[in-house]
Amino acid sequence: MKLLILGATGPTGRHLLGLALKAGDTVTALARTPGALDDVADQVTVVAGDATAQRDVATAALGQDAIISALGQGKSLNHRGLFDHASAAVIGAAQQQGVSRLVWMSSFGVGDTFDTANITQKAMYRTMLKGVYANKKIADDRIRASGLDWTLVYPSALTNGPAKGTYRVAERVPMKGAARISRADVAAFMLQAAHSNEWSRREAVITD
Repeated sequence: MKLLILGATGPTGRHLLGLALKAGDTVTALARTPGALDDVADQVTVVAGDATAQRDVATAALGQDAIISALGQGKSLNHRGLFDHASAAVIGAAQQQGVSRLVWMSSFGVGDTFDTANITQKAMYRTMLKGVYANKKIADDRIRASGLDWTLVYPSALTNGPAKGTYRVAERVPMKGAARISRADVAAFMLQAAHSNEWSRREAVITD
């Protein structure tokens, strides 16, 4: 496939980029700091730009089969409207360029997934992550209403551990204890979702 990856310079995005290349996909990455991808510049088409700017996303989306977003705000709790603005830009660009498939990484606890969170998770989502999750919900709701062939991915707490391949994924997964999932496993699932229609217009909660 021809894939546009957003957030390719981030920790989950780098896993996704590597797996896509290994699978033989043709990869384009939109990055505010293209130099962060110098190590794969001979294998990837790197487009300088901002995922919150429709014009930049549209330039990178031309001719793509799918867009996969692993955008994140790192450890910062100040989202600065990232997910709201990026979702609007991505939807507009996808419609402009005729790209129907979108796989978008959100977070477990956003929207209705909150209902199956455990007590500890709910306390965190209601307090320190409240602003970030509210912004992600705006993005998720917009994507559902976009008319695109979307998949929304809701990972539990992300780790930098190795892929296990034994994760649980379903539209709703009850959480127990300190729920975790490696970025490597999330990236593998997102790539798999982009390559099939199993998760078309569905939400996927993923955790160990």
